[in-house]
Amino acid sequence: MTEVIQIRLGGYGPPTTTHSRALKFIGDRLEKEFSNLVDIKYIWNIMDFGYLSSDIMWLTECGVLTISYQSTSYLTKRVPELGFVDQPFLFPDIATARAAFDGQLGKHLMSCIESQYNFKVLGFFENGFRHISNRLRPVTKPDDLVDMKIRMLSSDIHSRTFELLGANPIQMDLTEAIDMVKAGTLDAQENPLANTITYKVHKYHRYHTLSGHFYLSRGLWAHRNSIEEWPEELRSGLEDIIPESIEFQRGLAIEEEEVARREIEGEGCEIIEL
Repeated sequence: MTEVIQIRLGGYGPPTTTHSRALKFIGDRLEKEFSNLVDIKYIWNIMDFGYLSSDIMWLTECGVLTISYQSTSYLTKRVPELGFVDQPFLFPDIATARAAFDGQLGKHLMSCIESQYNFKVLGFFENGFRHISNRLRPVTKPDDLVDMKIRMLSSDIHSRTFELLGANPIQMDLTEAIDMVKAGTLDAQENPLANTITYKVHKYHRYHTLSGHFYLSRGLWAHRNSIEEWPEELRSGLEDIIPESIEFQRGLAIEEEEVARREIEGEGCEIIEL
C-alpha cells in the first residue's frame, strides 16, 4: 500500500488573499489529480500562531511547511543578488516585471536562492508595485518624507532609498509594524494597496500616495528534501500546476488592487496620484 504524502501549504495572510487563494489552487489540483496519494493541509497565516512573517523561511527550510511564499526582499541578507530587483523604479510596468521574473533574470535568481536555502524554487507570485501610506500628511514630493518614520522590509537597498529621500526608514517584521501602526508610533509604511487593506492599515493612515517605487515578487518555495522524495508522477504533476497557479494569482492581484483602492477611498482616505 502506497504511503500517503502530507503536503503542508502555508503563508502569512488570511485565506482571502491572492497568495492564499493560489495555494488553495495548488492544493485543490493536487487533491484532484492525486487523491489517493496526498493529504493536503493549510496554515494560512503563521502570524496567527505567534510566528513572525519572516519565520516562513526556516519553517520551510526544515520542512514544517512543504510549500510557502515570501517576498524576495526578506532573503537579501543570505542572497545579495536579490538586491538587484529591490532597486527603485526598476520596472516601468507590470508586464515588464513579470517577463523579467519569468525569464533569464528569474532563472538566475532561482539558482542563487537554491544555493543558499534548502528550497526548491517553484516560481514567482506577484506582490506588485508598492505605495506609501502615512498618518501625517500628503506625500507629493521627497521633502514631504523628511523625518517620517517608515517601516521597511529587510532590504538594505529599500532602506537606503528612503534614507536618501529624507525619511527615517526602520527595518522590522510585519507583526511589529502592524502593532506600531495601530499604536500611532509608526508614521508610514509602503505596500501594494491590497496588503494595506489586508492588514487594515487604511484604518489608521489617511494618506496614500501611489508612488509605485518598488516592484516585488513573492517567491514560491518548496522544502527541497520533501520534493526530492516524492514519486516522479507527483513531482511532474506539481511542475505542471505551478505555472497555472502563478497565472491565477497574478490575475487576482490586478483585481485586488482595484478593489483595495475603492475600499481605501470608502474609508475616507486621501489617494494622491503622482
